[in-house]
Amino acid sequence: MAINFSGEFSTPRSPGEVFDFLSDPNRFAPLLPDFQSMSMQDPTHFTVKVKVGVGNIRGSAELKMELAEAVKPLRAQYKGQGNAVGSQVTVTAGFDLQPNGESTKVLWKGETSVFGKLASMAGGMLEPLGRKNIQKLIDGLQSALAAPAAPDVSAPAPAQGAPEASPELPSVTQDSVLKASSSSPTKSEPIEQGASVPGQQGDGNDHKQPNN
Repeated sequence: MAINFSGEFSTPRSPGEVFDFLSDPNRFAPLLPDFQSMSMQDPTHFTVKVKVGVGNIRGSAELKMELAEAVKPLRAQYKGQGNAVGSQVTVTAGFDLQPNGESTKVLWKGETSVFGKLASMAGGMLEPLGRKNIQKLIDGLQSALAAPAAPDVSAPAPAQGAPEASPELPSVTQDSVLKASSSSPTKSEPIEQGASVPGQQGDGNDHKQPNN
């Protein structure tokens, strides 16, 4: 039994931001209906476990998923297969992204196929349940992408128009100038031998000779 589904929705995020979300299994997979757990094998392959409940049939499904196509910022597609209650399940889900002014249109399309015991026992309940679960997934995506991406606040810029703070310099007062002057050596104070005299270059023996 195969169930096909398709639709579209819009989000205020840019195509690049939407692609980054859809192509990240860590953000996409938890939105699957009845999600239980996920393990990553590599950046494009992962295994997801979800609960299964159709009528009196209860169990879980383990699907090996692959990000089969990733063309930024245009398209992302997942493919997967696995077992659920003794039956084989295959799924595909693709998302095409189109810029639409300041928003992005997301066109989604996919298929779920179920073969074996589950298909024969569940009968006509599978299709309405499958469509209900697909709608849950799309509602989750719309909610996650409903607002623009939050800005990076790791290094906040100074407020616009606010002057940048300058390093604080020690204040200079008349008293401090007088104290500095009183502590300077006067002419009557001896100068240690070998000490350099301000304004004079060279060693202490370099004296200017008088003119003849």
